[in-house]
Amino acid sequence: MAKCEICGKGVSFGIKVSHSHRRSNKVWKPNVRRVRAIVDGTPKKVYACTRCIRSGKVDRAV
Repeated sequence: MAKCEICGKGVSFGIKVSHSHRRSNKVWKPNVRRVRAIVDGTPKKVYACTRCIRSGKVDRAV
Protein backbone atom coordinates (compact mmCIF):
# COMPACT_ATOMS: atom_id res chain seq x y z
CA MET A 1 0.00 0.00 0.00
CA ALA A 2 2.85 2.42 0.69
CA LYS A 3 3.54 2.96 -3.01
CA CYS A 4 2.67 5.89 -5.23
CA GLU A 5 0.79 4.86 -8.37
CA ILE A 6 1.97 7.99 -10.21
CA CYS A 7 5.75 8.03 -9.73
CA GLY A 8 6.31 4.56 -8.24
CA LYS A 9 7.90 5.82 -5.04
CA GLY A 10 7.89 3.05 -2.41
CA VAL A 11 9.44 2.14 0.90
CA SER A 12 13.18 2.48 1.45
CA PHE A 13 15.26 0.58 3.98
CA GLY A 14 18.18 1.59 6.13
CA ILE A 15 19.73 1.31 9.57
CA LYS A 16 18.66 3.41 12.55
CA VAL A 17 21.63 4.38 14.72
CA SER A 18 20.94 5.50 18.29
CA HIS A 19 23.04 7.88 20.37
CA SER A 20 24.87 4.92 21.90
CA HIS A 21 25.44 3.65 18.32
CA ARG A 22 23.19 0.59 18.65
CA ARG A 23 21.98 -0.28 15.17
CA SER A 24 18.57 -1.62 14.13
CA ASN A 25 16.65 -1.87 10.88
CA LYS A 26 14.37 0.98 9.85
CA VAL A 27 11.77 1.49 7.11
CA TRP A 28 10.93 4.89 5.60
CA LYS A 29 7.49 5.04 3.98
CA PRO A 30 6.38 7.77 1.55
CA ASN A 31 3.51 10.06 2.51
CA VAL A 32 0.80 8.39 0.40
CA ARG A 33 -2.81 9.64 0.23
CA ARG A 34 -5.86 8.07 -1.40
CA VAL A 35 -7.27 10.67 -3.79
CA ARG A 36 -9.89 10.77 -6.53
CA ALA A 37 -8.09 11.41 -9.80
CA ILE A 38 -8.96 11.43 -13.48
CA VAL A 39 -7.51 8.25 -15.01
CA ASP A 40 -8.28 7.55 -18.70
CA GLY A 41 -11.08 10.12 -18.62
CA THR A 42 -12.95 8.63 -15.66
CA PRO A 43 -12.65 9.45 -11.94
CA LYS A 44 -10.91 6.73 -9.98
CA LYS A 45 -9.41 6.43 -6.49
CA VAL A 46 -5.62 6.10 -6.62
CA TYR A 47 -2.81 6.18 -4.09
CA ALA A 48 -0.53 9.18 -4.75
CA CYS A 49 2.32 10.64 -2.74
CA THR A 50 1.98 14.21 -1.56
CA ARG A 51 4.91 15.29 -3.76
CA CYS A 52 2.96 14.28 -6.89
CA ILE A 53 -0.24 15.90 -5.61
CA ARG A 54 1.55 19.19 -4.87
CA SER A 55 3.50 19.31 -8.14
CA GLY A 56 0.35 18.86 -10.23
CA LYS A 57 1.09 15.40 -11.63
CA VAL A 58 -2.33 14.23 -10.38
CA ASP A 59 -5.48 15.45 -12.15
CA ARG A 60 -7.88 15.77 -9.22
CA ALA A 61 -11.56 14.84 -9.76
CA VAL A 62 -14.09 17.18 -8.20
